[in-house]
Amino acid sequence: MAQVFINPEVLRSNGDEGVERELKEKLRLHSDASPVKCTRQQEQRCLSDHGIVDARERFMQAYGRLRDDLVGDDSCDLTDDARRWLAQMIDYNVPGGKLNRGLSVIDSYLLLRQGSEVTEDDFFLACVLGWCVEWVGLKGINDGILLKCHILIMIKKYFREKPYFIDLLDVWNEVALQTSLGQMIDLIGTHTGADDLTKYSIEGHVIHLPNLSIELDSDAAHIQYRRIVKYKTAYYSFYLPVANALLLSGAKLEDFSGLKDILIEMGIYFQIQDDYLDCFADPNAIGKIGTDIEDHKCSWLIVQALGHADNNQIEVLHKNYGKKDSSSVSEVKRTYASLDLKDIFSEFERRCYNHLVTSIEAQKDHAAREILKSFLKKIHQRKK
Repeated sequence: MAQVFINPEVLRSNGDEGVERELKEKLRLHSDASPVKCTRQQEQRCLSDHGIVDARERFMQAYGRLRDDLVGDDSCDLTDDARRWLAQMIDYNVPGGKLNRGLSVIDSYLLLRQGSEVTEDDFFLACVLGWCVEWVGLKGINDGILLKCHILIMIKKYFREKPYFIDLLDVWNEVALQTSLGQMIDLIGTHTGADDLTKYSIEGHVIHLPNLSIELDSDAAHIQYRRIVKYKTAYYSFYLPVANALLLSGAKLEDFSGLKDILIEMGIYFQIQDDYLDCFADPNAIGKIGTDIEDHKCSWLIVQALGHADNNQIEVLHKNYGKKDSSSVSEVKRTYASLDLKDIFSEFERRCYNHLVTSIEAQKDHAAREILKSFLKKIHQRKK
């Protein structure tokens, strides 16, 4: 990967001081420690002495404090230029996007503390863990190393004296390893799949739900789709935010193994949606033009296509999948259409949703059910 740089046009038009002033204004912190009482209806909005404050806005406010902490960290003797670059690098890499993963820590924590008072300090600690989740969106190699180190610094600074400190480190190390392995499997799969498309197979591992496993004929199935999405996406996007919230609320992770299993399945469902939207969604709606076909990705759609195609259709896919030209992409999409992959996806989504609802209702813990319902509501039949 290439090193990440700040957009020079932005700096030229605004200047360092202008950027700094704008960020400080946007991320200004409240220093009060007034208690906040949260209810189910106030999942996203909490009451404080200053009136109604949006949870997302308060999450963004916490970012400024954390960034300044890291830039001002005296463990290394940095020059002013180095600290300025570090601040710009963090601003460039971390706070963009929808922040769904980080906000999921806040949502889950408030549900777990439902009916009890949450102080500003409690809420800020939830924000710290939420931003740690957002910090894992790595860009460049060196920037990625720095950002990963920042996570450890934040956890040590704010949670060293907490009784769950070791458990917190364990879950972060566990998920970091799983996500890295998932990324490795994906890269290996893309490389080997480029040599032999038949290696793209789910081979009965896509979703371990009753009557939902998809079986494909593939004697040379070296790439298992479920493994890729489970480790690359599901753990850090779905399990990690909730695991952080559970520990912050004083719960033991081993008491919520059923919750973990459902979150992982939900994460796999989410990635399958992503693969579908990459091909079929309106680029204006999802904010990008999908490139899974051009990039020769081991996506749910190509795996399904190979499992349902006849010999002629497989030949078309072999000839055109992974090619950058628009005509080849169009051939692949025409093959997808002839195989009715939209209908196959719709049926998969219907059955997956029904099973997840049943699994959620079977959870004995009320807060666990509410967390899972909240996640499922956000992703079910999403369009972007």
